[in-house]
Amino acid sequence: MEDVAKLAGVSISTVSHVVNETRPVAKSTLERVRAAIEETGYTGNAIARSLVTGGTRSIGVAMSLLANPHLAQLVHAIEAEATAAGYQVLLGDTLDSEDGERAAVRKLQARRVDGMLLTPAPGDTATLEMLARTGVPAVLVDRVSHKIKLDQVGAENIQSTSALVSHLAEAGHRRIGFISGVEWMGASEERTLGYRLGLGRAGLRWDSNLVAGGGASPQDGVLALRRLLTVPERPTAVITGNGAMTAGAYREARAHRLEVGRDLAIVGHDEVDWAELVPPGITTMAHPVDEIGRTAVRLLLARLDDGERPPETVLLPPVLNHRGSCGCPAPAPTAVPGAGFAEL
Repeated sequence: MEDVAKLAGVSISTVSHVVNETRPVAKSTLERVRAAIEETGYTGNAIARSLVTGGTRSIGVAMSLLANPHLAQLVHAIEAEATAAGYQVLLGDTLDSEDGERAAVRKLQARRVDGMLLTPAPGDTATLEMLARTGVPAVLVDRVSHKIKLDQVGAENIQSTSALVSHLAEAGHRRIGFISGVEWMGASEERTLGYRLGLGRAGLRWDSNLVAGGGASPQDGVLALRRLLTVPERPTAVITGNGAMTAGAYREARAHRLEVGRDLAIVGHDEVDWAELVPPGITTMAHPVDEIGRTAVRLLLARLDDGERPPETVLLPPVLNHRGSCGCPAPAPTAVPGAGFAEL
């Protein structure tokens, strides 16, 4: 920093203000300091600075690199919002497992991140409870759990799942199956409520034989559809809880020589990259991934600014991408109204 100051002809404190953006400086001075930084290759010492300021201006992101099909898009949105606020992003892979999640969280905490964005691994409530108990600034992203007192952001699930049921019922389906997600997650409970709500709105009877406990992986989708196809009066349409299970259900349908869209309709939550590449295209309830990522950062920054504010849950409306897997003509994509919790 002293070398930069000498080269730019300014004080060390002025260099500090430019680097840390703690006080405005004249444009000509700013340009001289930036030129000197470029010439000397000065990067600053984030660790040393964190010891003085108590913060690193960094956000930890703990997610699975394999289980999240929208990871690149989500991280891009998170990084764009964080960068605009003057924060850098550090990524830790949870491997979508309890042990992997704990390890990722520990590593990010060791890097002294100011706060954390986390997509919970299936079954790992201990890590979430630890974050809530110890007051670590954290936001749950995409997978929400209303049993944990943390800020969270994800897609609206009740009305959107009800809309999927209504769409299939309008196409003439009367035996509509449902492959649910991980049991402890709030999103899974909400989608089950939405499924039942949709059945009621369509005048269809609830049948527990048409519901199969899923999970979060393609294999969970395979096993769930395999069970549904053993029901004496099997479903003619199936709703899946996420993109990975949609892939598994599609694979299992093909294994049974069922033509998707004719012999069996398949629709599901989450837009997937291959939705338009398979015959027929998959009808999906696409989650607003970009807005989820940006909102997560805003929630975390609000938490860093005021640690005493009550935990907030934000649910954003998905969009129905209508393709051929439901066996009916496809109109333009439409937003699903009614973000938030339904009055049941």
